[in-house]
Amino acid sequence: MSRRPRLAALTIWLAVMAVLALIIARSQFTADMSVFLPRNPTPEQRLLVDQLRDGMVSRLILVGISGGDAETRGRVSQAMAAALHGDARFVSVNNGESGALQEEQRWLFDNRYLLSPAVTPARFSTDGLRAALTDTLNLLASPAGMLVKPLVTRDPTGELMQLLQRLDPGTQPARDPAHGVWITRDGETALMLALTRAAGSDIDAQEAAMGALQREFETARGSAAAATPLRLEMTGPGVFAVESRATIKREVERIAVLGAVLTVGFLLAVYRSLTVLLLGMLPVVTGTLAGVAAVSLGFGVVHGLTLGFGTTLIGEAVDYAIYLFVRAGRGPGTAAEDDDPDEGRDGFWATIRLGLLTSVAGFAALFASGFPGLAQLGLYSIAGLIAAVLVTRYLLPTLLPADFRLRDVRPLGLRLAALANAAGRLPWLVVALAAGAAAVLALRHDGLWNSELLALSPVPMRQQELDMRLRTEMGAPDVRYLVVVDGADTETTLRAVEALAPRLDALQADGVIAGWDAPTRYLPSLATQAARRAALPAREELAARLHAATAELPLRAERLTPFLDEIDAARQRPPLTPESMAGSSLGLPVQAMLIHTEGGVRALLPLRAPEDGTDLIDAGRVRAALAGAGDGSAPLFLDLKQESDALYANYLREAIRLALGGVAAVVVLLLVFLRSPRQVLRVVTPLAAAVLVVTAGLALAGKQLILLHLVGMLLIVAVGSNYTLFFNRADGRMAAPRTLASLFFANCTTVCAFGLLAFSEVPVLQAIGITVGPGAVLALVFSAMLGSRGDARAVLPAPACGR
Repeated sequence: MSRRPRLAALTIWLAVMAVLALIIARSQFTADMSVFLPRNPTPEQRLLVDQLRDGMVSRLILVGISGGDAETRGRVSQAMAAALHGDARFVSVNNGESGALQEEQRWLFDNRYLLSPAVTPARFSTDGLRAALTDTLNLLASPAGMLVKPLVTRDPTGELMQLLQRLDPGTQPARDPAHGVWITRDGETALMLALTRAAGSDIDAQEAAMGALQREFETARGSAAAATPLRLEMTGPGVFAVESRATIKREVERIAVLGAVLTVGFLLAVYRSLTVLLLGMLPVVTGTLAGVAAVSLGFGVVHGLTLGFGTTLIGEAVDYAIYLFVRAGRGPGTAAEDDDPDEGRDGFWATIRLGLLTSVAGFAALFASGFPGLAQLGLYSIAGLIAAVLVTRYLLPTLLPADFRLRDVRPLGLRLAALANAAGRLPWLVVALAAGAAAVLALRHDGLWNSELLALSPVPMRQQELDMRLRTEMGAPDVRYLVVVDGADTETTLRAVEALAPRLDALQADGVIAGWDAPTRYLPSLATQAARRAALPAREELAARLHAATAELPLRAERLTPFLDEIDAARQRPPLTPESMAGSSLGLPVQAMLIHTEGGVRALLPLRAPEDGTDLIDAGRVRAALAGAGDGSAPLFLDLKQESDALYANYLREAIRLALGGVAAVVVLLLVFLRSPRQVLRVVTPLAAAVLVVTAGLALAGKQLILLHLVGMLLIVAVGSNYTLFFNRADGRMAAPRTLASLFFANCTTVCAFGLLAFSEVPVLQAIGITVGPGAVLALVFSAMLGSRGDARAVLPAPACGR
């Protein structure tokens, strides 16, 4: 080729690469698994997404200090908590020490008359006061009397005790008697609960918070011999996000490096030329950059899993260069007997083009998905493969030297031709294997698919078990069940919650729920606060009623002057607001349960399931109770686990529907280009058989299929279509030996790339690897067994057939 076209092609390619590099340099990358949630969620799914990203539970870090002795664990827990209390990265750090508890009690005591539902005009009538004072005197005579005795003159009606009884969920962890810190029931682990200021979706901030915990642990532990065995364990959604990002990054880097080394090593052994090897990597590099840039432009952010999936593009993009080099680099003296007129220049590229179109049709199904994560995979593959083929078609031929020669692959091609010819006598075996696989799938179809969203999580099982253990010991909320109340503003929402309270209390009394929480326990509406303040009598009136109420009680009204002072102060105290509670420990639950949205303010009311062994709430009864609220607030009951499972089920159904659509598009394409239903059937049958056998093999191995297995099946069709098109020619003849050799090389590089994914620690990448790796091999073998045989001897020289 003359110098001018070569320079023109190279200049255009370099310009395109510069543009792609510029786009990628400005791209954002993420490991947030929520990109695999739907693009247009329902209100329930939106709430689920919000909770996963920004909810209070997403900001909790559960800490366990184990190993060593109890004395050392308690000392380290105290030192860590003291150091972290002033850390701006945390809203609170609680290890159960009494200091924080005393602060909460002081705040509750000061605001008890605004917070207590018992504060009504009737309670401060003469009869009401007499009843309350009688209860207090009875309590003084009980073993708990020592606790209330110091407060009797200031709080004779017992409002603080009323509040503490309502706020105590009864799920506090055990305490170490020597240090007062939380411990597990077996006493072997000290517990701590940290609430980060940043949202759970801010992975960098979560990582910084984990680093602060680790540093304070190391500092508190010191170098004493007794502290050496101590271990720090952390768990929670933020921890999961940080560790998932690290795992994905580590796996993507490992797979990319190993994949490149294996592919380069294999191709170097085939080409035996560094120049040819470098030329062969141009489609791979171009395809990879084009895929990343396309995703960045299309979605604004590139997920780490997309990059991991993209490493598999090495296996397919390099195939095109192999086909070109093997065809163009025939050795001297081989052309006469190895030429195949039907595989001339136009016929070769027509086959490559059709193979590309079938791949694009398959991946287009992913691109149409309503789930951004899946659509990213589709767009990445489409852009990458098109770029790889364009480079192979228009750049590489201009860069090949005029005397380009590749090592003679004809001997290998002849042996492969002999094997293919022998395999062609076993089409019945493909049919038998496919039928057996179909029977296996029919027998195991009930448990074939994993229906839980958790199946996509890269969090290892040991970490999930640690989270469950610490969460149970700590009584931390799992927030599976929520009642959601929306309002135009904070006051409207709080009033709606207060109106709902009797219905939730009735559900608790009937045993439908074990308990519930609400922001109104810590922050009543302004209307309620005003009503409670109005229920407090003026000093003179209260004094008169106290004299009357204590007339027949062993408690003199003259001793209750501090009570009159407290009531005076309460009548002057400003109302509680979210702003006035900011920074206090009891302001945290308000902040967590009261969320500002685009439409106003939303209250989240966690429900506790009854402890009847099922840990399930009768959703029908709760919804029926909420339906009768009749105050126009339209509260919504939400089972987050059910929503997440339903979300995944929708995700899976959509993916199956799109995959079937992709298969239909591939068949239509083949019909258009091949114009022969019989030939289309011969092309499609090996691919269908490969998918069936691989799926049955996974089922027999005990693997439950997840969404990414389905993506793998699409990849089998995309990759395998290149093989089966070469094996099914219109003239019924077998492919030329050098073509068989190139198919073998291409299959080896594909298996190398996808085989690495099979050993990944990330389930979604592993699912693709264990599906596509064996699927690509089967697609090639089945294509040979069912492909064109016809006049094979016209291609195979006589001596080769006798070998």
